[in-house]
Amino acid sequence: MKHVVTGLLAHVDAGKTTLSEAILYKSGTLRHMGRVDHQDAFLDYDEQERNRGITIYSKQASLEWKDIHLDFVDTPGHVDFSSEMERTLQVLDYAILIISGIDGIQAHTETIWNLLKAYEIPVFIFVNKMDISYDTKDEIMEKLKSQLDSNCIDFMQTDAMFYEEVSMSEDTLLEKYLQQDTITKDDIASAIERRFIFPVYFGSALKLEGIENLLDGISTYITNKEYSSEFGAKIYKVTYDEQGNRLAHVKVTGGTLQAKTKLSETEKVDQIRIYKGNKFQVVQEVKAGDLCVIKGLKELQAGDGLGFEENNQISYATPVMNYHMVLPKEVDAFDMMRKLKTFMEEDPQLHISYHELENEIRVQIMGEVQMEILKHKIFQKLGVLISFDEGRVNYKETILNTVEGVGHFEPLRHYAEVHLLLEPLPQGSGIQVDSDISMDLLDRHWQRLILSHIKEKEHIGVLVGAPIADMKITLISGKSHVKHTDAGDFRQATYRAIRQGLRKAESILLEPYYQFQLTIPTNYMSRAIFDLENMNATFRIADQQEKITIIKGEAAVAKMQSYPITLRSYTQGKGKLQCNVNGYRPCENMEEVIMKMNYDPDRDIRNSCDSVFCVHGSGFHVPWNMVEQYMHIPLRNQTIKKDPVRKVSHKVDDAELKRVFESIYGKEKVKKRTTIKKRPEVKSTIVESVKILPECILVDGYNMIFGWNTLKQLAKEHMDAAKHQLINTLNNYQGYRKCEIILVFDAYKRKQHDTSITKEGNIHVVYTKTSQTADSYIEMTTHKLAKDYRVRVATSDGLEQLIVIGQGAVRISALAFEKEIMACHAMEIKEYEKNQPVFRNQSLEDIRKFHKN
Repeated sequence: MKHVVTGLLAHVDAGKTTLSEAILYKSGTLRHMGRVDHQDAFLDYDEQERNRGITIYSKQASLEWKDIHLDFVDTPGHVDFSSEMERTLQVLDYAILIISGIDGIQAHTETIWNLLKAYEIPVFIFVNKMDISYDTKDEIMEKLKSQLDSNCIDFMQTDAMFYEEVSMSEDTLLEKYLQQDTITKDDIASAIERRFIFPVYFGSALKLEGIENLLDGISTYITNKEYSSEFGAKIYKVTYDEQGNRLAHVKVTGGTLQAKTKLSETEKVDQIRIYKGNKFQVVQEVKAGDLCVIKGLKELQAGDGLGFEENNQISYATPVMNYHMVLPKEVDAFDMMRKLKTFMEEDPQLHISYHELENEIRVQIMGEVQMEILKHKIFQKLGVLISFDEGRVNYKETILNTVEGVGHFEPLRHYAEVHLLLEPLPQGSGIQVDSDISMDLLDRHWQRLILSHIKEKEHIGVLVGAPIADMKITLISGKSHVKHTDAGDFRQATYRAIRQGLRKAESILLEPYYQFQLTIPTNYMSRAIFDLENMNATFRIADQQEKITIIKGEAAVAKMQSYPITLRSYTQGKGKLQCNVNGYRPCENMEEVIMKMNYDPDRDIRNSCDSVFCVHGSGFHVPWNMVEQYMHIPLRNQTIKKDPVRKVSHKVDDAELKRVFESIYGKEKVKKRTTIKKRPEVKSTIVESVKILPECILVDGYNMIFGWNTLKQLAKEHMDAAKHQLINTLNNYQGYRKCEIILVFDAYKRKQHDTSITKEGNIHVVYTKTSQTADSYIEMTTHKLAKDYRVRVATSDGLEQLIVIGQGAVRISALAFEKEIMACHAMEIKEYEKNQPVFRNQSLEDIRKFHKN
């Protein structure tokens, strides 16, 4: 039997799930045909799917019809879950595209068609709901040919006109038809497989009309795929079952896979399952072409390959809205983020990130339906009731000119310098990475490391802190140190080179655009056109009838974001808006958005634009606009000027050498015999005593508060109380150690705040000025005090520790400093008890006299 994997794809409400029920029922797989409106569909078994009447998760089923064994996947049709649909495309041999006979070709239908074209998947088209369609077959075929492909052919009637139309789809078929006056089924099947022909079938899934024609056509015109004998497989999805087991959904693309097979040192196949709906059968072996589910894989993700298959990064539709996840007061955001990682594994399109400075979780979501599903899923699995704010648009940034960015990282005993060329690319190109540097200048392993650092994270721009896009980043120069360079140095230098280049370049802001289809009653057309013009949308009237008008166009997401509510209001719920993301364009109100976002790249300490250099054993910061004055490698278009040196050779004999020697040192004297004198007695030398400098400790206040367990718990309830507790503790410590202590709190988030220094007890408390961090203040103060004090810096910030060591200071972590203070406190108590007098057999009056004296 022919064995193929096919997928059912459609715009939402086209009848895709109903068709899957009809196919399973007609093939004898199901005894009873379920219905979406009755909430008993075989493949829509999830509670949310049945309540909402839509498919949310892709499901697998299999059937046999005549000479074919068909594994098919029912995919979601709603645009909010397009990533779930797109994941399945990489494992499909054929696709069945369902189009509603009532709604016709919709916006998301065109998106699916373009994806099928990109993945080169042969397509069978089934036009559903023909029993209630307003259009005839001929009218629908005309739309299919004009909007999808001219080679969409009606396969319901195989007459002479049919063969003529088939022959016109390809030159080889036409030549064969002219010579033999016929075309074989194998020829047609080959043309379908190579996407020269797209068969079209008509029917009604609900009434079981046209289902047998579709299955017969698939049986007749599908070709069996050949697979390699070598093992290979693709992971297209990761889920978790009710027991919490991690499941990898796989298509075997070569050889066989057996249970208990060890795929690597860390990955082993514990169990192989074949799913049909929500039920599965455990098998010991699967062969090439099979869809299965593997239990036991711990780290492999969707898109990873097994065996000879390579890892494939799938490009999903990008969410254009970003929302702040509002948590209950008793829920810790960091702990919640750890629990949400399994949700991202199941849906890679769900971008969830934790922002440490704001202590908040942000989520990128496609739309309202996905948001409601996520709320329900989190409550169901974690028992946490969450909400979201109104959200904001996901902007991107790019550059208009070519620049060379320089990053240098050289604290004491560290070294790396990187030069990157940043070039603008056409819209939609994404980020491209390349290397244009000789191995004589920088070793291959350092080059690979730098390129991996460019790719490993989503770099942000300098306008609003949005991700960069449409840019080529090329490594053009770099330098390492034989002894002092390690991998982390090049990471810091690479990040800083990108940021420094972005600061030099002319950047622009990009905003997402929707491709929309607006269906409204004709009497509301003038109002709709007025609204679209106010949005600066580009549009056209695609179809106008007596009662219904269809408008298609493009508009900025920011301006159309809330329009569905307005549409429902003025059309009394009769209007319908369908939107698909259609790339990014230059932002029309860029200055307004930049002012509203209020992003300052110089205050973004986690994405620094500056570099770190070292002079005389001391590291120091260099602002981004002065880096090129300190860099060790010239820019690509610069050359180092050297004074020309003229080499002149002379032949010199012994007589000339003797003359020159005597002119400098005089004539050589004859040495007389001398007696060896007794060495005079060496007088004792006076060694000057070394001056011991007083000690000064610089303390990063917030670092201690969040590093000490006692203060961390207190800060959650009241931050000021934690500050006072820290000040009192340091005063006691100072009284015992008799050293200078400067406690620093940063105020870089406060507006219009100058540096304030107060003395509380025996220590100095500093609040930095606006836009200045505690790290920068400590670094500056360390440099000033290093000559007169033995400076120690108490901080757990890794980068700050490296910098203060370069300034000549000694660093101590927050945990070690806390232990030191506790030890001093214990010693102080012991000394106090030791110095107290002991009264034995004395009267109370004697003890009172002692204390008075």
